[in-house]
Amino acid sequence: MSGVAAPHPRSPSDSATPRPAPFCTWPATSTSTRPPYSPVLRGRLDRLDLSPGQCLVLELSGLAFCDSSGITALLAARQHALAADADIVLAAVPANLLRVLTLVGLDQVFTLRPDFSAAS
Repeated sequence: MSGVAAPHPRSPSDSATPRPAPFCTWPATSTSTRPPYSPVLRGRLDRLDLSPGQCLVLELSGLAFCDSSGITALLAARQHALAADADIVLAAVPANLLRVLTLVGLDQVFTLRPDFSAAS
């Protein structure tokens, strides 16, 4: 990966009322982003029709482990949202993933919320 694009200028906390948010959870049976879960997420996102102004919320509370393919899947989700002129929020990010996101600077790229209700 050559780099990460600058954060989208609009965030779910802007004064404009966001449109209803698509909602994705990590596969309910998954505690890992190891294959096949990252490809499953990417496949689901590819089929997700986002519209401008919507906010894609990825609820990650069930995620116990996230390797580089999982980070890549999250970045692909962000690119998918940005391409549709939509926003993306990561909700209920586990502490271990939050440490990784912070370490590599992605906490400045993604909008993070403590839970789904705070994201919508």
